[in-house]
Formats: sequence, C-alpha cells, structure tokens
Amino acid sequence: MPNRTALVTGASGYVGAQLVPALLDAGWHVRVLARTPANLDSAWSGQVDVVTGDATNPDDVHTALAGVDAAYYLLHSMDGGGDYRTRDKELATLFAREAHAAGVGRIVYLSGLHPDGELSTHLASRVEVGEILLASGVPTAVLQAGVVLGAGSASFDMLRHLSERLPIAIGPKWLRNHIQPIAVDDAVHFLVRAAELPPDVNRTIDIGMDESLTYLEMMRRYAQVVGLPRRLLGTVEVLTPGLASHWVGLVTPVKAGIARPLVGSLIHDAVKKDDAARSLLGDPPGGVMGFDDAVRRAAADVDPKRWRRTVARVGAGVAACAVAGSLLTDPNSRWFRGIRKPSWQPPPVAFPVVWTGLYGLIMVASASAIADLEEEGKHAEAAAYGRALAVNLALNSTWSGLFFRAHNPPLAAAGAAVLAVSSVDLARRGGEAGGGKALALGAYAAWCTFATALSTEIARLNR
Repeated sequence: MPNRTALVTGASGYVGAQLVPALLDAGWHVRVLARTPANLDSAWSGQVDVVTGDATNPDDVHTALAGVDAAYYLLHSMDGGGDYRTRDKELATLFAREAHAAGVGRIVYLSGLHPDGELSTHLASRVEVGEILLASGVPTAVLQAGVVLGAGSASFDMLRHLSERLPIAIGPKWLRNHIQPIAVDDAVHFLVRAAELPPDVNRTIDIGMDESLTYLEMMRRYAQVVGLPRRLLGTVEVLTPGLASHWVGLVTPVKAGIARPLVGSLIHDAVKKDDAARSLLGDPPGGVMGFDDAVRRAAADVDPKRWRRTVARVGAGVAACAVAGSLLTDPNSRWFRGIRKPSWQPPPVAFPVVWTGLYGLIMVASASAIADLEEEGKHAEAAAYGRALAVNLALNSTWSGLFFRAHNPPLAAAGAAVLAVSSVDLARRGGEAGGGKALALGAYAAWCTFATALSTEIARLNR
C-alpha cells in the first residue's frame, strides 16, 4: 500500500509499540505523535516520522493528522490520577474534531468487549470514547477486545502473576464471568486490516479467540501450560473490586492506577456478540490463536518458578524470626507481671494475633518486591532489599530478647526505635516495586512505631 500514511498515537504503549512495526511491514508510511520520543522503541523509531507533542494540545494534534490516511487512536488515561473518564472524553473529542477537519480517511480505535447495560467506570469510558469517534464524521472502526495475551501486556502480567503467586486463593465471585481473550499478534493483525476497510464501514467489531473462559479457568490453564501445579481457587460474594485491586497491587507488579480499572472490568462478561471480524477483516494466517498457544508465546521468556523460589527463601527468614521471637517472649513471667504498664497497652491476646498477620504481610510483600525487582533486571536493588529485610528480622527478634530475657526496658525501647526506622526503610524499598507493597509494609512500620512508644512508656514507668 504505497504512499499511504498512518498516524499511531500511544505508540510507546504496549499495543502501539507492536502495531507500528506491523504497519511498516504492511507497506504503510508511519507517523507517531509522542510526548517523549525517547520512550519509543529504538528498534523502529528511526523508520517513522515523529511529531513531538501532546494529545491534549490542538495544534500538536492538527500537525500530527495533516495528510494522514488512517489514524490509530490508542490513548487511555488509566494512570490513577484524577478523573480519567473525563480526560478520556476530552482527548477523544479533540482528536475526533481534528481528524474530521484534516480529512482523515479512517480512525481505528481499540476498545473492550462488554455486555449491554451498566458498566464499570473503565469500560464505560472505553465505550464512550468509541461512540465519540464513531460520531466524528470520519469512518471509524472500533475494535473491541477482551484480555490481550502478550508479554508486557498489563492484562497478561496480572493474569500470570496471580496464577504463579496464588497456588491457593479465594477471589471475588465475578472471576467466574466469561472472557474471550486474544493473542496480541492477532489483535495487531486485526488493527492493521481495519485501516483498509471501505469508507462505508463505521461500526464496532468484536475480536477474540474462539474459546470462552472464566478468569479462574485462565489462571488454571496458565499454570498447566507453564508447568506449575494445579491451582486451588474459589470465590466468595463479598470481595469488592476496590479490595481486590489492593490485593493485586500487593501480589503483582501491576501499578494500582492500572490494576483498579482492570479489576473493575472483570465484573462483566467480555465475550464477542458476533464473528463479523472474520468476514470484515479476515483471520490471521493460520487462524486465530488458541489460549494455550497464546500463553506459550507470551510466556516464552518467563521464569514461572521464580516466585516459588523467592517465597521459599523469604518465608524461611520470616518463619525463623517468628519462631525466635516466640521463644524469647514470656508474657507470663513474674517479672513481666510485676512491672507497671500504661493504661493504653493492648490486651495480651492482641499481640499474637497482630504479629501473625504482620508476619504474613512481611513475607508476601517482601517476596513480591524482590521477585518484581529481579524481573525488571534490578538485581542490585533486589539484593539490597534482601539485606535490609535480614537486618530488620534480626532487630525484630532482638527486641524480644532485650525486653523479656534481659529485663531491660530502656534498651528494649532503643531497640524498638531502631526496628521502627528499619521498617520504614523497608516500606520505602518495597514502594519502589509497587504501592501495594508499601501499604502492607507501612502497616508493619506503623505497628513498630507504636511498639516503640509503648516500650518507651514502660521504661519511664519502671525507672
């Protein structure tokens, strides 16, 4: 297709970065609108025209759309900042207006599969953007996909990390809703073909593989394909999308601003209403890929057993700390019963309950942080976190010895203060791997700070 130009917005995003080389291979001249050109893939950035600009600036959008035959709209505001639905609406309205003014031949937009009726905020926003583009006066193809399976896709990363890290889990009931996922290569095929549709086509087109699976089935199938033991998964009625997104942020590297709308979208079935894509766009060579083949391709460079090794190593350290602290602690000793205590000290039964929960959080958050840093190639940071955790656990056990065995409240108060500082540092390091880890470790740091205040007051009362 010589002398035809395609504009790709969102070219530094996951799908956009895959789409650009596919368009080049199909003979298109490609232009990209990029706020930060340095973020573009160096493998193809030298083969495209780059318009440096912002999609919120009408002049930049006007420049990018000049002389364009097909414009790909791959912009989303899922960054956790502000009202992304309003921002998406404003972005789409601006783009639609400028595309019509520039005489663009076609707009192609990638949206999400959804049922009729009330939708989550994320899906409702995607549908609204599609409607704005369809009403632009420019022939528009709104391709609607479910979970995109490909290395680096946020949806796939969430699926694989939950599958790898939760051998036994209870999730929300809507994990039993049905989804028709699609391999990223197939999604890109349909996107490229959509630019060649005749001008009279202005509609939504559902894309996806033939298989319809629940999220639980996808987790089990992922584990089976990559050679992990069978996942034991169930559902409950009460776990909300908000709570589930916090758990995703703790267990996986998917950022909260992305995890929240992704999790929220799972409350709906995401299945095709028809197979119009087959007649309008044509299947990829060899046909649409099935789930198992898509996972094999996406997980080709994945180490699915990294988590198991990491959690075993971290869990051993946390367990040793818990056992040592338990052996050193003696709340029934004559000495402890005889010392004065502040009125605001929690009842004895609270301490084992709180510490059991905190040890669980420390193990999960720390194992997640180390595994995530290692996956990102930040091996020095992962090793530094491991050393900081070892020091923290040693300080944790030492406090029990100073207080219950050495009977030295002033020294124990000093030890608690050092432990609190170490715990805050651990939360900071965990935050570098994701906000969910920082939140969990922050709870530990808060308790250690409370323990410091309690130890200090006991030392004052028993001079």
